[in-house]
Amino acid sequence: MSYKLGILDQSPVIEGVSNFDTLQKTVDLVKKAEEWGYERFWVSEHHNSDLVAGSSPEVLVSYLLAKTSSIRIGSGGVMLQHYSPYKVAENFHVLSTLEPGRVDLGIGKAPGGLPLSTKALQYGTVNTGEDFEERLTFLQHLIHNAVPEIHEFAGIKATPTPPTKPETYLLGASVNSAKLAADLKISFAFAKFFNSDQEVLRDAAKTYRDNYPQGAFIVSVAVIAAPTEEEAKVLAGKQKIVKVILASGRTLTLQTVEQAEKFGIESGEGYEVKEFDADIIYGTPEQVKASLDELHKLYGADEFILHTPIPNPEERLRSFKLLSPKYINQLAIHS
Repeated sequence: MSYKLGILDQSPVIEGVSNFDTLQKTVDLVKKAEEWGYERFWVSEHHNSDLVAGSSPEVLVSYLLAKTSSIRIGSGGVMLQHYSPYKVAENFHVLSTLEPGRVDLGIGKAPGGLPLSTKALQYGTVNTGEDFEERLTFLQHLIHNAVPEIHEFAGIKATPTPPTKPETYLLGASVNSAKLAADLKISFAFAKFFNSDQEVLRDAAKTYRDNYPQGAFIVSVAVIAAPTEEEAKVLAGKQKIVKVILASGRTLTLQTVEQAEKFGIESGEGYEVKEFDADIIYGTPEQVKASLDELHKLYGADEFILHTPIPNPEERLRSFKLLSPKYINQLAIHS
């Protein structure tokens, strides 16, 4: 393949399964991902949720690094609006010192939860959530030990200094995010499973390439593979995307109508909730690969991060196996 494949795992909670076993399924999956030839494995950050168990990516990343030997592990991503860039840099410098060349620092702009959890995360701080670009810029200065002499924290270092710096990725779903990543000369991952607007993806890809042609451009897609197209279609048909539109004009994507309603109430604004069919690429492995090939051709993606929203853990694991580089390469050999 002319592009790489990675996995985004949100540690989905399964009814009747303990939180311990839920996180062990993430451990089992990363081991399989390494065996199957995936390039990287990212874990997400969600708060105060009964649907996913991944609330602390930096902690989970450290555990997964210790359970594997070669696959890149990272955050998909750390929600920087809640945290000190200095502490984030220190966390990932420690990880990169322990496992040089294997650590990805994915940064997200979203809150990763509802207003109540945002308030709890930012307890005791003064934060309007409007200084993301400043935070990300400072984070990059810290990662590269290049804090300007005129900066209020001139001379500060995020120690320990790792032999290989963590690779920074900005996660986003807009042209503005693509431009910011290009301006800061960091890799960019477009969340197509959040924003399926093809024009936005096209413009984001062009903006990023025009402004930083040597950067890594990743597209994160929702995919479901099964032995037959009919089975994959059934699995994909059950998935929905829920958006809450606030009176202020802000729109957020959530996993359930209940979450969206709760977000609207906690926001203190007027709001509207809309439900859509999820934008999922589905089919046999050959069909899914053909769709990824087309996206690669259209937008020049260097890599795809696969998000597979199937509640059944066996069907989810099977989908990742069927789309794995090892399996796809075997298909190519026998075709």
